[in-house]
Amino acid sequence: MELPPIGLGTWENEDPEQCAESVRMALDAGYRHVDTAEIYGNEEWVGEGIARADLDREEIFLASKVHAASTSLSYDGVIDTVEGSLDRLGVESLDLCYVHWPTGDYEPEETLAAYDELRDRGLIDRVGVSNFEPFNVDRALDELDAPLFANQVELHPWLTQDAVREHARAHDYHVVAYSPLARGDVLDDPTIHEIAEEYGVSPAQVTLAWHLSLENVTPIPKATSREHIEDNLASLDLDLDSDALERIDGIDREERKLDFDVAPWNQ
Repeated sequence: MELPPIGLGTWENEDPEQCAESVRMALDAGYRHVDTAEIYGNEEWVGEGIARADLDREEIFLASKVHAASTSLSYDGVIDTVEGSLDRLGVESLDLCYVHWPTGDYEPEETLAAYDELRDRGLIDRVGVSNFEPFNVDRALDELDAPLFANQVELHPWLTQDAVREHARAHDYHVVAYSPLARGDVLDDPTIHEIAEEYGVSPAQVTLAWHLSLENVTPIPKATSREHIEDNLASLDLDLDSDALERIDGIDREERKLDFDVAPWNQ
């Protein structure tokens, strides 16, 4: 299964019923990509939403992650965590599993050997990394037997991740954009607003259409209401002209919404 062009993010979607229903609504509306993580504490409810949707499992691209802060990135820790994720999600395998951060007890040789083992056992189909800088990805590529499928990073018009995207193009893997709306803040950007008014669409649609115009980039906006779920999905039908895209590219601002001292870009 190819990576669908847009996905549903579930970070901080912590209310059980709301989480399950938002996943169901998204899948019934046309989404085919759902992203979660063990540390989010909502895999059980994501799985419930998948079970409620009127779709076969094979139609859904399901991704999760392993985080050193809540479990372990040791060889055994990765294996145990993914097996637990599968139980909570109620599925036999993941389409994609990420190393959530290259922090804590992450050791590329040991951690990534576990991902290769999980892929060999058929418990995960693809290997990804998240919040990796190009130098982290280079080390991962040296250790992995499996091809690297994706790097998931914060990416939006205030954080365009040019170096990450260039590295992905050079090494033929996807970039998955979390917080593509900058946690909602970019929707108030004057340039985004102007373009939205010109096209008669929402600022969210403009922002996500910009993502979709980027080579090999897949946004995964979080949404819990039917209105926002359907509005985000409508970005697939919006084609911004070159002038609009250049104006968004020209926004002179750089701002991370998620940052930690131990993050690789601070090392």
